[in-house]
Amino acid sequence: MWLGGNTFGWTTDEKASFAVLDAYVEGGGNAVDSADSYSRWAPGNVGGESEIVLGNWLKSRKNRHQVVVATKVATRMGDLPHEAGLSRRWIMEAVEHSLRRLQVDYIDLYQAHRDDPETPLDETMRAFADLIQQGKVRYIGASNYSAWRLTRTIWESDRGGHPRFESIQPKFNIVDRDEYERELEPMIREFEVGVVTYSSLASGFLSGKYQRGGTLPTSKRAGGVERSYFNDRGWRILDAVQAVAGRLNATPSQVALAWIIQRPGMTAPIASATTPEQAREILGAATLRLDVEAVASLDSASAWK
Repeated sequence: MWLGGNTFGWTTDEKASFAVLDAYVEGGGNAVDSADSYSRWAPGNVGGESEIVLGNWLKSRKNRHQVVVATKVATRMGDLPHEAGLSRRWIMEAVEHSLRRLQVDYIDLYQAHRDDPETPLDETMRAFADLIQQGKVRYIGASNYSAWRLTRTIWESDRGGHPRFESIQPKFNIVDRDEYERELEPMIREFEVGVVTYSSLASGFLSGKYQRGGTLPTSKRAGGVERSYFNDRGWRILDAVQAVAGRLNATPSQVALAWIIQRPGMTAPIASATTPEQAREILGAATLRLDVEAVASLDSASAWK
């Protein structure tokens, strides 16, 4: 289980974020996913807030070598034309900003947050390769790439003798299955690319806090959840998740995450938490074993073909 850092400095202030991170590590977690742009979208924020909180926590707890630190580059971070994308100039500049905010000497997994069709792939992959050679980055990965573009990056890396993207971070959960399963899954299993999913709980829809006919939560994401998942298929899937949770004495979140964990080719799902209790809850998914009956009922309820 990876802990998502998108809430740090946004829906959880530094004190609350520290409590979540402490509970996550104490429970056996060891990987935190962030991005330079988290949470630039929030009023009053400029980007980098998540990395700053994570960096302050790492420094305070003196546990850098116990935590896998993942962050991202490519999303717009400023008003200048070059302050976005995957050009060599921006990658080299952005990584220094991330290292400073995180207060670390190296990043374990540095990910392209999105594809940049305006920059030649060779330029991007050479820049990432240089960061690895310099010791500033250990491994590189991608997020939000289509299957054909990810294949092209692997081909470009092989052709140029560069390190390749070792992981992909797609949107994937028991409701949003088709895009990943149709194209990305066959490709990543062929090339043995690691998969770390985001939106693993469908923006909280699968957590159990949304109920058919119930009052909409006051969270910032509730409106988007209602538009995306409040439909016959969404409720059918949620009913199946809750039924399995009740039978296995688990929570809906744990069932939804365990379903991802047990899928062939998966590295880990990412899930966010805003309280220590939620951090401990999502960690419970790592030890929850779904039996054949549970998997079959969940697959049937969420089938898209």
